[in-house]
Amino acid sequence: MIIQPPKPRLATTSVIDRTETFPPDMAPAARPGLRPGGENSVVTRMTFPFPAAALWEELMFYEQIGERPPFVLRLLLPTPVRTEGRGAAAGTVVKCQYLGGHLLKRITEAEPARRYGFEVVEQTIRVGHGIRLLGGSYVMRDLPEECAEISLTTRYSSPHRPRWLWAPLEAAVCHLFHRYILSAMRHGIDSR
Repeated sequence: MIIQPPKPRLATTSVIDRTETFPPDMAPAARPGLRPGGENSVVTRMTFPFPAAALWEELMFYEQIGERPPFVLRLLLPTPVRTEGRGAAAGTVVKCQYLGGHLLKRITEAEPARRYGFEVVEQTIRVGHGIRLLGGSYVMRDLPEECAEISLTTRYSSPHRPRWLWAPLEAAVCHLFHRYILSAMRHGIDSR
């Protein structure tokens, strides 16, 4: 499913949804980078009129954005408070504080201007009536004419059934979440 959100200022945008659900009998080793238990991943891609190095300088977590989230995100997601720690290197653990709980994110990869990944090692917040967050990543690649594409991925496990009903709804919220983060990054670059 391809969704075209409104084009942000100075950037072309395309959103690509990739939701993967693995069968319960599939061996964990055969699940590329995912844990057992019906995991899903949603990817949002956006093209910016800036090189990947500029995007790298503005990478942020949801909890680090100073602006108030859109109404739908405030309604459906826990309220972010702050981030404790700086996840600049693989192995670093960052605590993301919310009203009513926190996430501990372990940085799994940090390759400047190319890739930044993390896994959620502890979740005490409630998300979407039982959704378990597993991790995410930012992948950047330079394009011609001093542009770059960034792909933001969120991995999660959902207890909601039937998947044909819930997966598209979860993906829509996740894309909105991703676009909010990517727009904040763009704003950070624009304000420099």
